[in-house]
Amino acid sequence: MPAAFDVAVTAVSPGRALVAVAGELDVQTGPALIEAVDSVTLPGLEIAVDMSAVTFMDSHGLNALILLRRRAREAGATLFLRNVPGQALWVLDLTGTTGLFRLRPDPGDEPAAGPAPGARCPMGRCGACCPV
Repeated sequence: MPAAFDVAVTAVSPGRALVAVAGELDVQTGPALIEAVDSVTLPGLEIAVDMSAVTFMDSHGLNALILLRRRAREAGATLFLRNVPGQALWVLDLTGTTGLFRLRPDPGDEPAAGPAPGARCPMGRCGACCPV
């Protein structure tokens, strides 16, 4: 039985969003990840994709991440992957795509919380930041 898939986007602070992904990232779930990130205002946003709860990733999941990276770059946003599990890292290495992504091991490597100058709420709902 496949692991249940879940994706949640939360505003960490103005200008920063956390995308928590859990379960299998594959042909069936990749579109949900893209849809979730499409729900936030991208220009100037820093997006952390936390993959610590990803149990499996195939080439379709990788394709979803590459698409997110492209959309973020086109919108002037920054996307990085955090806590990439071994199997998903193996897929990145095997396909030669590791270098396309900024990888961070844990939240301690993130910039200090707080809004970037002129930052807007990543969820597009408030002027300061949505409650987490």
